[in-house]
Amino acid sequence: MLHRVREAGAETFAPNRLLDVTPEFLEATIARVRELGLVCISLDEAVRRLEEKDFSQRFAVFTLDDGYKDNLTVAAPLFERLGVPFTVYLATGLPDGTAELWWVALERIIAKAQRLRVRFPSGQEKFDTSTAAGKWACWNRVYWRLRSLGEDAMRTEVARLAAEQRVDIAAITRELALSWDELRLLAANPFASIEAHTADHFSLARIPECRARREIEHGLTRHEAELGRRPAHFSYPYGDAASAGQREFAIARDFGFRSATTTRKGLIQADHAAHLMQLPRLSLNGNYQDVRVVEVLLSGLPFALARPLVAGIA
Repeated sequence: MLHRVREAGAETFAPNRLLDVTPEFLEATIARVRELGLVCISLDEAVRRLEEKDFSQRFAVFTLDDGYKDNLTVAAPLFERLGVPFTVYLATGLPDGTAELWWVALERIIAKAQRLRVRFPSGQEKFDTSTAAGKWACWNRVYWRLRSLGEDAMRTEVARLAAEQRVDIAAITRELALSWDELRLLAANPFASIEAHTADHFSLARIPECRARREIEHGLTRHEAELGRRPAHFSYPYGDAASAGQREFAIARDFGFRSATTTRKGLIQADHAAHLMQLPRLSLNGNYQDVRVVEVLLSGLPFALARPLVAGIA
């Protein structure tokens, strides 16, 4: 699982850097994956092997969430040069201009502010963000507390802070996200597959079921209208246990997806053939760009204790 592929920045405050990997690290990862005997295949092929219980060869699938411009300009040429299929899970609200990269907005708000007043249900809290240390302390204190508010309240507060600090959230989307014309270029790449990630990137578990279904359906409708095909695979926004559970797995199944991926950490096991709506992934984390870390993850050792849970995957 990846998000962005770009050269490393020099910023001292960049909490979203964990979502970025360099092209050099991605290429080194692909090389190490192959050295370990894994074959890089498409998502369609991976699901076919699961469905047909074809476990004759270890494989790896590369996926990128959301739909960033660098997926086209940096990642796609690299994958194509190395002959590696890849999947982009697209939140259609990004090219439509209705979705917000609120986490990037929050980073830029804190980076710009000298001081910040954030409103929580318990009251307003003040933060000194005049130094790099203060900015990090603010992020660490604010990010997960905002996430806990629920999608609408969180985005309302980020929008208020953005207006206060004169950070244009819509401009961030235009700057970083693929347009529909760029997505058509990406779709023409023989190594690329563009699949579903809802419309506006809401945590599905934190909104009512009827709204969650509308989010998925609207994303599918826009995808089909602009790119001419209905996605066969799905990725849950955020994808952790608090964002996608049994209700969301059932919803994805109802939509007829062939597979759906979470951000729960783990390797695909044979038992996942019966649980295609809740596939785990390994995150290539921008804070740990070391192929030795990738090798340890691919060994499965960090997940060995969790294996007894696979059959009843929760």
